[in-house]
Amino acid sequence: MTLVITRRRALHMAAIGAAVLATRPARAAAKVRVGVLKFGTASWELDTVKHHALDSANGIELEITDFAGEDATNVALLAGAIDVIVSDWLWVSRQRSEGGDLTLTPYSAAVGGIMVRQDAPIATLADIKGRRLGVAGGPLDKSWLLLQALARREHDLDLAAENEVVYGAPPLLAEKAMQGELDAVLNFWHYCARLEANGFRRVIGANEAAMALGASGPVSALGYVFHEKWANENRDAATGLVKASAEAKGLLAKSDEEWLRLAPLVRAEGRELEILRDRYREGIPRRPVAEEEADAAKLYSVLADIGGEKLVGSAAEMAPGTYWSGLER
Repeated sequence: MTLVITRRRALHMAAIGAAVLATRPARAAAKVRVGVLKFGTASWELDTVKHHALDSANGIELEITDFAGEDATNVALLAGAIDVIVSDWLWVSRQRSEGGDLTLTPYSAAVGGIMVRQDAPIATLADIKGRRLGVAGGPLDKSWLLLQALARREHDLDLAAENEVVYGAPPLLAEKAMQGELDAVLNFWHYCARLEANGFRRVIGANEAAMALGASGPVSALGYVFHEKWANENRDAATGLVKASAEAKGLLAKSDEEWLRLAPLVRAEGRELEILRDRYREGIPRRPVAEEEADAAKLYSVLADIGGEKLVGSAAEMAPGTYWSGLER
């Protein structure tokens, strides 16, 4: 017997089905607790995620907690008070080498570089010799170590020994550079962008140094970092975060209007906002994760050689699992 379903009956059945679904409890979105620096650049992306509900669109609910400093976010993650932070792959590798289970997915390949005034008589890394150089991030900052390694290899120049090096907080060093108290400054990417908007130019970037030292392309300096156990037990939440992040980056890569909306959070306008936007876009990771991981492993040996145990501990190689394998499944 052939069953004939009329249009009226089909609509009636659809209505019954909708009613049944409506009586079922909605599946709760997986909560992902993210800790970020209060005035850090990660807040720009996460604000975009929340504003456009990209978290709920990917089955998660982002709960964002602001912290005053990087050490505070690290402690909160290790203590289990939050699920995710933004940090660098070198720290993740060291934690794994010492028995931890942290892992990461690439977040941003935007890195800083050495900035000088437009009219400064400094064109190459070799020209830095004998100058007063500001360095943000401290003696073990990755960008600083990479630039030191490159200077030694290509110019037989010991940047740390043959310059007056001033370590300090990024905003302070940017201000000192603006006031002419420094000949050059190595700063984080967003401070470099602000300097660029105010009459400075880049001599060399950390990514250029990394590629000169063996990387095949830009390596993300930072990643979303979380415990591997958490990611394995909450795979939908972890992948939802990665997808929401990618969608936010896609929007920020294409929409100038989105940057105008973010201007109060970015605390910039006009040319400064445009340069920050452009430099952010240049830092969006676009390479396969496997390529980034391979390049990070190459750079690890360079950094370990110059930074020693203070930087990497006793591990001679980057720890397996530093990059989350869940993205491959």
